[in-house]
Amino acid sequence: MLIELNEDTLQNIVDTNEKVVVQFSASWCGNCRIMKPKFKKLSTENESIAFVLVDAENSPESRKLANVSNLPTFATFVNGKLVNETQTNKAEVLTDLVNEIV
Repeated sequence: MLIELNEDTLQNIVDTNEKVVVQFSASWCGNCRIMKPKFKKLSTENESIAFVLVDAENSPESRKLANVSNLPTFATFVNGKLVNETQTNKAEVLTDLVNEIV
């Protein structure tokens, strides 16, 4: 399942889904644009996980959930708790992050 947030409501998604993977990005971020198709592909391969795209500039409360300081940041949540987060532009690092919670 892929969700593109239009509002700053990531907390609701984390609270209502057992497993969540988030990509925090911004429209001006080149590495974010590079990683977005890889993120979307992983969402089709892991249907039991909620994949969420968050515009970090428009979602300050959502950013706080993963201590976002650089973009793109990827974060995993299980049962409402932050499990891991990383900043990367490498597909294999993102895949490893997802595999930690599969």
